[in-house]
Amino acid sequence: MMLYLVRHAFAGQHGDPNYPDDGLRPLTSKGRKRFRRLVKKLARRGFAPAVVATSPLVRCRQTADEIAARLDLGEDPVELAALEPGSQLDPLIEWTREQGADEVAWVGHAPDIDRLAAVLLGARAGSVIFAKGAVAAVRFDDEIAPGQGELLWFVAPKTLGC
Repeated sequence: MMLYLVRHAFAGQHGDPNYPDDGLRPLTSKGRKRFRRLVKKLARRGFAPAVVATSPLVRCRQTADEIAARLDLGEDPVELAALEPGSQLDPLIEWTREQGADEVAWVGHAPDIDRLAAVLLGARAGSVIFAKGAVAAVRFDDEIAPGQGELLWFVAPKTLGC
């Protein structure tokens, strides 16, 4: 199984007075454009989740929508409360197993996505840091489980010139 962990693309600064409800803070046009280019480049290299789960917060939903649109998934991303800030690993693993897909993506927030990656890889806390719009590919030989993942690649938009 392949799990792609994605931090939402650039959405401006936390505490922006234009968005008193931080959950409604959208991606910037530059952030959307950079992430769109990243997905296009990754798709040429095999990035192909069949199912995308996302935090319901606007910036994550918009990031997940870019994945679904660029890969022409045909299904909308699924909003999961377990990917909201304070992400919960056990419900995410359970949901992922229920999908029966070989490749799944989770779109979430920092520092949660960093922590989820570290736990799945069996790494120490703080050893994985996602830039905005970064994507990691984690492979599992069997079912997804803490400490059983193998990091295949990890890339940010800037890395690929996006």
